Amino acid sequence: MPDFLLHNSLTRETEAFAPADGRTVRLYTCGPTVYNAAHLGNFRTFLFEDLLRRVLRLRGWGVEQVMNLTDVDDRIIKRATEQQKTIRELTDPVIEVFHEDREFLRIQRAEHYPRATDFIAEMIELVQRLVDKGVAYKADDGSVYFAIGKFPTYGRLSRLDTRELKTGARVAQDEYAKENAQDFALWKAAKPEDERCGAVWESPWGRGRPGWHLECSAMAMTILGETIDLHCGGVDLIFPHHEDEIAQSEAATGKTFARVWCHGEFLLTDGSKMAKRVGNVSTVSDLRAAGVGAAALRHFVFSTHYRKQLNLSGDALKASSEAVRRIGDFADRLERESAGTPALAEAAETLLIEATTALSDDLNAPRALGALFEFITAANREFDARGTSAEAVSRAREAFRQVNAVLDVVPDRGLDDSELSSWVEDQLRERAAARQRRDFAAADAVRKALEEKGIAIEDSPSGTRWKKLR
Repeated sequence: MPDFLLHNSLTRETEAFAPADGRTVRLYTCGPTVYNAAHLGNFRTFLFEDLLRRVLRLRGWGVEQVMNLTDVDDRIIKRATEQQKTIRELTDPVIEVFHEDREFLRIQRAEHYPRATDFIAEMIELVQRLVDKGVAYKADDGSVYFAIGKFPTYGRLSRLDTRELKTGARVAQDEYAKENAQDFALWKAAKPEDERCGAVWESPWGRGRPGWHLECSAMAMTILGETIDLHCGGVDLIFPHHEDEIAQSEAATGKTFARVWCHGEFLLTDGSKMAKRVGNVSTVSDLRAAGVGAAALRHFVFSTHYRKQLNLSGDALKASSEAVRRIGDFADRLERESAGTPALAEAAETLLIEATTALSDDLNAPRALGALFEFITAANREFDARGTSAEAVSRAREAFRQVNAVLDVVPDRGLDDSELSSWVEDQLRERAAARQRRDFAAADAVRKALEEKGIAIEDSPSGTRWKKLR
């Protein structure tokens, strides 16, 4: 198996990667800020991380993944205040929706989903370490700030020249995009709105709450240790969030915080980054209402490399829906066929080699998908040739299973719904009877009724087969 290569945002190089202990990848992925349902732009990042997780496991490594849930920040407080709720009352239902959406998209569950509010003590301890080391200070406004001037390597992840930063400007907001970033807030003095919605805790510096950047460092180091193998997120988090994580973590410990950093590009809508503040967001709920399945979205996302921008459109989703329908048809045939030619076994071996090589080369999912479709074409040709080797079919099934275990682009047929199955079988009997009596108008009416329910039928010498398309 080839080396596993991954693009390291810190070095700007694609490098061979392996866990430090040779066994388990300690992986931290920045999760959603749960003031509102995560949008498809967020889920593009989560899908790239799901692909990464599956490829790491394909390589034979274990994965211990932490995906944090940011349940206290400026936007959460603002929304909770507007709705006259506590932050817990606001965020609990949003976290539930996130997990429903994640499960619908077949994103594997991480080992840990820590909520920021459950790690306040660890955050206070981290701030105290920074104060004791002289790299953090309490300012006149009652908040505690990190002094970036005392961390000489600040800016190396984002390639930021600190001389260009606005002198003396302090970032006290938790917004993702800022124009300047001198000293940043570690602990924020309580305001009346914080008190009203329950976003306040006691600390050595008075009542207050943690800064957004502080939360991830505390959770990552508490659960995974002071040096982790791999830290991932969207490119919009490189600065200031990940830059600040490095500064506060390494200033506190004197150790490398993350050995490798990996970032996914934006999902665009009409050429603009998908963002709630722009008003161009789509959610998983919107996707489901439009009848787009999880497999289609996974195919759509994986058809473009994770480090390239991706533009969302109805035509692209429709093309992906057609592509996964073809994959599903082949999966059905693969289960039905009992024998193949020796060339089928060769095609299966080629699929495994090419897909594994592609996925090991900085998660090149588009190339892996291309290998999968080439295999489907070759396998259909060999099945049509009517070979006699049961072993060839077995090898084809195993190769297909291994590749799909990573990409997970076989559509969910939903054939375990007994009520639907019973209705479809009744309709097929009615159609067969209509055709027997040569009432083709009635037979066509049954087909149309099935299509309206998302059911496709296929007549063959051995009978009529059906499948659920969505």
